[in-house]
Amino acid sequence: MSDTPTLPATSREWHLLSRPVGWPKPEDFALVEAEIRQPGPGEVLVRNAYVSVDPYMRGRMSAAKSYVAPFELGKVMQGGAVGEVVASGAEGIAPGDHVLHFGGWREYATVSAEQAVKVDPEAAPLSTYLGVLGMTGLTAYAGLLRTASFKQGDSVFVSGAAGAVGSQVGQIARLKGASRVIGSAGSDDKVKLLVEEYGFDAAFNYKNGPVSEQLREAAPDGIDVYFDNVGGDHLEAAIGSLNQGGRIAICGMISVYNNTEAAPGPRNLARLIQTRGRIEGLLVGDHYDLQPQFVQEVGAWVRSGELKYAETVVEGIENNLEAFLGVLRGDNTGKMIVKL
Repeated sequence: MSDTPTLPATSREWHLLSRPVGWPKPEDFALVEAEIRQPGPGEVLVRNAYVSVDPYMRGRMSAAKSYVAPFELGKVMQGGAVGEVVASGAEGIAPGDHVLHFGGWREYATVSAEQAVKVDPEAAPLSTYLGVLGMTGLTAYAGLLRTASFKQGDSVFVSGAAGAVGSQVGQIARLKGASRVIGSAGSDDKVKLLVEEYGFDAAFNYKNGPVSEQLREAAPDGIDVYFDNVGGDHLEAAIGSLNQGGRIAICGMISVYNNTEAAPGPRNLARLIQTRGRIEGLLVGDHYDLQPQFVQEVGAWVRSGELKYAETVVEGIENNLEAFLGVLRGDNTGKMIVKL
């Protein structure tokens, strides 16, 4: 008898039908049946176990020039995914191996072995390779330690602090010796989570009053580092509270992703002259050289329980779009993942 599993002939996958204007609408997308392609030389066929939905995907839905090519209309969308290899035409990867790859938004993906990274489901749960030990985790690590040049004793403010990246930034800062860690989030429950579970020194609900006032109250001595996931009023508030030589790492600006008109910029940029402050953009793709060091250090913290993480898991490929929209609404605590 053959050990080869019987594979279905087709797989469900999400296509982008039209480019959303403002908030994405269900009619901009379609869940379609597509034929499963057997792997050619140097390729592997993966049965996805978990797929990732992330805020940056909103940018890929528009045709605007950006750091990554836009999704093509009428074709499958992509994103991070982790799963089991069910057929292989590549040396070094065998059926039964688990890999992290970029062929998400579908049940089965045939991908180049060069773009698949073997992961160990024994070392950590598979889903963590999309979040705390994956791209979001590396974003937090590189953004705080390299882009924002964090040093022991810094006071750190993180926006979107209950999200996958933000919650990790705050905890890494604490574990690396920050003098104070402050977070903002969009609900009282998330604020409680930041302080009680993740060890933030202070946190506030940005819906409860002006961000600048709440930040001044939470950080009376100012901040040395701001990790920005939100933009808008949070960025302006951070510039207002920045200490001399302060650093701001711009990771994302979820508050403006669905705007149809340009959002007004911070009105207090002149303060950067006074503080000699620095603002720098951050793209995780520039920092993959840190990956081994990151997995070693953060993996140890995850195993010891020193670094906690949350996942919001939505079940079923048919709910992929709703999970993505949930990320844009801020429904998730920690990393939003779809389990197939």
